[in-house]
Amino acid sequence: MYTMRFDHELNLLDIRWIGLFAPEAVGAYAEDLARRFAAEGFKSGYLLRMDMSASAVQTQDAVAAFRRSFDHFPAASRIAIVTPSALAKLQVRREMTQSYMRIFDTRCAAMAWLTDTADRAAA
Repeated sequence: MYTMRFDHELNLLDIRWIGLFAPEAVGAYAEDLARRFAAEGFKSGYLLRMDMSASAVQTQDAVAAFRRSFDHFPAASRIAIVTPSALAKLQVRREMTQSYMRIFDTRCAAMAWLTDTADRAAA
């Protein structure tokens, strides 16, 4: 259902979702991510790219489970969401209201924005 990679050089957490999350699977995903996040030594201020392009729009029950499970997760400095789906973009915009979050159609565009140091300095 997901893969995650920690890039220490870029301070990047790179996650890919595949398919739908059952509401009861969200807790295990959150626990796995928190465990690996701590083991990798990541802290608040990291970059996050979440590729949802192989994932469908999530059910409202799953969205509620995500909200509960990630309420106290360490904050990123930038979040780039990847999805070409218009419906998924609407869902993301409704749920993720951080001013440092942007949505992109491609992984490359997301990475370019995440690593644009001139843009980050201006923010």
